[in-house]
Amino acid sequence: MATPMAAGANAPVLILPDMARSLGVSASTATWLVASYAWAMAVGTPLLAGLLRRRGLRAALHLAGALLVGGTLLVAASPWLPLTLAGRATQAAGGAGLAAVAMSLAGSARRMGVISAGFGILGASGPLLGAQLSEAVSWRLSLSVSVIAILAVPMVGRYAAAPSAPAAPVAAPQDTFDARGAALLTALATALVLLPHAPAAALGSSALAATLLVLHVRRRPDGFVPAALIRRPLFLGSALLALALSGSYFTLLFSVPRLLTERAGWDATTAGTGQLVALLTGSALSWLLAAASARMSRAAVRAVLVGVGALAATIAVFASWGPLLLVATLGGIFAATGSNAVLSMHAASSAPEPQRPTAIGLFALCYQLGGAFGPAIATALVLTA
Repeated sequence: MATPMAAGANAPVLILPDMARSLGVSASTATWLVASYAWAMAVGTPLLAGLLRRRGLRAALHLAGALLVGGTLLVAASPWLPLTLAGRATQAAGGAGLAAVAMSLAGSARRMGVISAGFGILGASGPLLGAQLSEAVSWRLSLSVSVIAILAVPMVGRYAAAPSAPAAPVAAPQDTFDARGAALLTALATALVLLPHAPAAALGSSALAATLLVLHVRRRPDGFVPAALIRRPLFLGSALLALALSGSYFTLLFSVPRLLTERAGWDATTAGTGQLVALLTGSALSWLLAAASARMSRAAVRAVLVGVGALAATIAVFASWGPLLLVATLGGIFAATGSNAVLSMHAASSAPEPQRPTAIGLFALCYQLGGAFGPAIATALVLTA
């Protein structure tokens, strides 16, 4: 249920020029179809996690499924870029809700490792799958592959209703929804997503939204963004490290195919196949890290993630040999998916039981912000060079 959205998110990697030509816009403008998906994933995850905490699993599943199907229909039918952007955002919000449910039900780093590795594997298949579907049918079909997640919703609903299934924590009935906190967090995330595209305006907007959110959290410390949670070093460190590793990975994901062509002379098919193998391998290795993390200290896990992530970025900057560029991709996805699996459990463990869906939602917001930054950074540094 959680992982097909990764294929939908990465499907545009190799077909951005085709999408741009079809919609009559530039390649840089077409990257908004990627940014809108990442933005909606970022803001949708904590919002749907909040719904999960307050209304329970059934409400979250139904709303997320409806958003996913509605957004996909809009993407398939829309002839205009603005409407297509709205469809992509609605799709992503639905996928965010399904992912929030899956992550809340996981309960351990090993299970989160399976989910995260699934993200990596489906994400790895996304670019080549998107290219093949675009060539055979249409790029619109490529952007619709995440809708297959809806098939798993009834099964997950039945599993979660079973007496032996782990229950997602639910807020106390007397709690009132913190609409202002949710709106301010959404405004802050939106401004941050716009930062690579309109730095001056986004910087001022994000500073204003952050200030208002801090003041609001002080007035309502138990609201949508719990003060006790964001003051915990374990949560903050986990979320910020995941953001950095995710941003690095998504930059590599969109940059390396172009670098393989320019530096190593590979054609698009060879580059896409090589990247697929690297991404699949890195995803599988990240699950091994997640499985072993229970026997490792937190410092050791973070040292592995930071070391591999930094090495991957360094290789991408300086390497000109094709296989070495693929090693950079492998390292990038290993660090990113490994951080999503292990650090999300670190972040959740820092919160009291009723606040764990909130902790996972806020952590996922940080991770998805990296997915919004990456394509924009790749466009600025490589794709328009």
